[in-house]
Amino acid sequence: MVRRLLPLLFLVLSAGCSWFGGWFGGSDNSIPPAELKAIAQPVGVQQLWETQVGSGAKNQFIRLTPALADGRIYAASFDGVVVALDALGGQRLWESATQLPISGGVGVSDNGLVLVGTNKGQVVALRQDNGQEAWRGQVSSEVLAPPRAASGVVVIRTGDGKFAGLDARTGERRWVYAHAMPALSLRGNAPPVLTRNLVIAGLETGKLLVLSLDKGLPVTEKTIAPPRGRTEIERLIDIDAEPKILGDNLYLAAYRGSVAAIDMRGGNLLWNRELSSYAGLDVDERQVYVSDETDAVLALDRRNGSVLWKQAELTGRRLSAPVATRNHVVVGDFEGYLHWLDKGNGQIVGRIRAAGKAIVAPPLAAGDTVFVQGQGGALGAFRAGE
Repeated sequence: MVRRLLPLLFLVLSAGCSWFGGWFGGSDNSIPPAELKAIAQPVGVQQLWETQVGSGAKNQFIRLTPALADGRIYAASFDGVVVALDALGGQRLWESATQLPISGGVGVSDNGLVLVGTNKGQVVALRQDNGQEAWRGQVSSEVLAPPRAASGVVVIRTGDGKFAGLDARTGERRWVYAHAMPALSLRGNAPPVLTRNLVIAGLETGKLLVLSLDKGLPVTEKTIAPPRGRTEIERLIDIDAEPKILGDNLYLAAYRGSVAAIDMRGGNLLWNRELSSYAGLDVDERQVYVSDETDAVLALDRRNGSVLWKQAELTGRRLSAPVATRNHVVVGDFEGYLHWLDKGNGQIVGRIRAAGKAIVAPPLAAGDTVFVQGQGGALGAFRAGE
């Protein structure tokens, strides 16, 4: 792991990636952040509530993402705090101090658990109703992605290239699958998608992996974005953002690769557009929304991948993945701002300072309400008017 991370740190700093400089206050040679322009006819953006979750990411290179379930929002911090809040009013329902270095979370299960993982490979399950610990499990290395659970199986992705299936009732290991890791990759892992008794994940090699959920056996592996170049740095490619599913189609984005749509019924590639993204994407009935590596936001036609609009006024602002609400697309940036874009043309129509530090984890949406957690631990709910 150390062998991989040391050259990767050099790669990130020398190749112009802005994440380390933006998060920790250092200098870098990335695209300078665009200055925010006044919005001509802004929609009103209202903060519904705000709270603090521990110390947040505490200067760790991690993306702690809240989870929504049954009218509650669950969130965690690196210093081990896990909270449950009423999603509508923000009232704190319970708080659990695990005293563990949480680096992956938050996940929820269909048997009433809140799931987090640590940088020591521990997996902790808390009860959704009161925050009491249900069980602890152990996996092979650090957990950088939120756990996912379905049909009695908790799936954990670890930094050493493994997927582990744990029993959702006891935390006992049911299966482990290991895939080959490249010499270099981006730090971080996208959580897998669990659907139709399958585990679907993008890999550090630009491939799409499908496993059976019950036994962890490989079903298929498909190259989405092949590495190109002669050196390891030139061949760096990584699917580091969570895939999205709508209907029978799967959508995913690769760093130094492409955005692709796949028919899950037969596994056929529907379309593939060359477009590099580290942050990720979201999708609705008509469009796929992507934050690309320059921090432009694009809307692609869901049917064929053609570009419908591109918003480039936020370049260099280290955007999060977009999230689609009813009428808008929302992204966070390195200064803690949330930006509302019109779905029809990409015009920026709203903005609010939602956090004191960077927004790295993708915002969540429920109807027109957007929930976001900043790196400093600020967690809030926001809504834009017409």
